[in-house]
Amino acid sequence: MDIDSLQAFVTVAEKQSFSQAAEQLYLTQPAVSKRIATLESELNTRLFDRISRKVELTESGNALLPRARSILLDVEDSRRAISNLSGNIGGKLSIGTSHHIGLHRLPPVLRSFTKQFSEVELDLHFMDSEEACQAVEHGDLELGIVTLPIHTPENLHAEFIWPDPLAVVVHKNHPLAAQQNVTLSTLSKEPAILPTHGTYTREIIERTLQPKNLDLNIRLATNYLETIKMMVSISLGWSVLPCSMLNDEFTILSIKGLKLERQLGAVWHKNRTLSNSAQAMLNQLQNTR
Repeated sequence: MDIDSLQAFVTVAEKQSFSQAAEQLYLTQPAVSKRIATLESELNTRLFDRISRKVELTESGNALLPRARSILLDVEDSRRAISNLSGNIGGKLSIGTSHHIGLHRLPPVLRSFTKQFSEVELDLHFMDSEEACQAVEHGDLELGIVTLPIHTPENLHAEFIWPDPLAVVVHKNHPLAAQQNVTLSTLSKEPAILPTHGTYTREIIERTLQPKNLDLNIRLATNYLETIKMMVSISLGWSVLPCSMLNDEFTILSIKGLKLERQLGAVWHKNRTLSNSAQAMLNQLQNTR
């Protein structure tokens, strides 16, 4: 089986679209279709059902997908292991990171890294931490610099880099800001603006509050912490935000027995050889501790 055809197959499967796959692979759509047709001919089976504009894997396609990913990972791993023998630190380094980390943690790291390793081509993708971890698992990215999951997926190695203390906050003009001791019971009755359910940050909040058996009054949920900050700044409700984002517009509520913190760090595939460039980036991150 041709490696390029397998790459096209995996990309179409993930994007569920021939046109989006073509865009990601920098190919024309007919070129992607030809590669899929060649693979289907070799395997003597149809890999996708094309219904109207929707593209879905067939049973054969679903069976091939994990094997195709594994083959592509092995090929890339072999290339990287051989390239590493030269000791050169260069080439393309694909990294996924969250907007929050990209804004508040990475700039000095990237500035120092690019100055020291000018031959490295940084391929930086901004996405949710959960998506970045999945992309590293699938082999689409070499490194994720993310909010670390509470339970690290089996195929990933996670390294803690920065603590990220969280605070329960309101705008300084919010009624709760004037109260000396706010209880969780009082807090649960007020509108909340929280990260989306299923995000690592929301999971941290839920695990902390779950033993209290509280039903939160959630007014809005979004993946973007900057949006949450804006909503809190116009007194639409309370939230939980990283302390690094706060300024004198906000009041931190002191709640007895409540301590919230995220861990930020790097993730990479356990069974994948890190390129010299990725190892250099990890060293740079470790030096920021």
